[in-house]
Amino acid sequence: MGSDSNRPELAVELAPEHPVDRMAELGVAAEDAGYDAVFSAHHYNNRDAFAALHRIAAETRDISVGPGVANPLEVHPVTLASKMATLAEAAGEGRGVFGIGPGDPSTLGNLGLDDDRGLRPVLEAFSVARRLWQGERVDHDGTFEATDAGLNYEPPGEIPVYVGGEGPHMCKMAAKHAEGLLFNGSHPDDLAWAREQVESQNQRLDALGEFDLLAYASVSVADDREKAREAARPPVAFIAAGAAPPVLERHGVDRERASELGEHIGAGEFSEAFDLVTEPMLDAFCVAGTEADVAERFAALREHADGIVVGSPLGPEPERALSLAAAAADRSR
Repeated sequence: MGSDSNRPELAVELAPEHPVDRMAELGVAAEDAGYDAVFSAHHYNNRDAFAALHRIAAETRDISVGPGVANPLEVHPVTLASKMATLAEAAGEGRGVFGIGPGDPSTLGNLGLDDDRGLRPVLEAFSVARRLWQGERVDHDGTFEATDAGLNYEPPGEIPVYVGGEGPHMCKMAAKHAEGLLFNGSHPDDLAWAREQVESQNQRLDALGEFDLLAYASVSVADDREKAREAARPPVAFIAAGAAPPVLERHGVDRERASELGEHIGAGEFSEAFDLVTEPMLDAFCVAGTEADVAERFAALREHADGIVVGSPLGPEPERALSLAAAAADRSR
């Protein structure tokens, strides 16, 4: 584990909005289509990501699996580290990959945790996790507390850590401390900006090796362009609602409209939120269209990113979308 061999160049995000059996089917389809890794989105109002990932790992052979991304606020970071260690053990063969980030502000707001988001909880959580995965017992007093905490089973050793985020400080922190960055971006301008942030960090820890900047892109692909774009409305609503003001400004997206989106999502008024998604939002926050459209955008993303995570919604027909996105990725190289 932790070697360059299990660092993904093409990965997919499977959101556990589907039953676990369906998640397993999609995981198998992703492996058959040639993806390197499956990330499962982690939100309290979806099914449990780790349960879905365990099932995917059991039904597949080689594809890497991990949360994309877990946050250190809903679950105590020591418990989160143990959940990841258990997944890595169950998957075997160095297939575990740990995606961790500050969490989605809309859903964390439902839990009264949105004010706790930040860089320090993320860094402290995976720094402690690494020590636990090496078999250490840990004392910690920071954004969380732990006293003589340890895993009472065989530790997994190294697990690659990928930080999810898009702010400048999170990008630079990942470039110094993590194996990679899952940058929430679907537009080449955003990835160019992310690359600038990553390369401005010149204090990378020597033991970590090469750094991976992955475009964690919302993708909606279908044979019919308009169907693909319509299917992109739900994830784009969530992305726009959580986007930082500089990102909204970069793409000319109205901040008040994005704020209104977030209010509807937080209240569970999803249809109202999706109706507020505009064409410029779709262009800024999703790779949406036919295989040819997606291949063209992927090629532009690859000018700045080391790999691509094909994120939700995939498309109106998930299995077909997995195949089309994989073919688009091949065409983009």
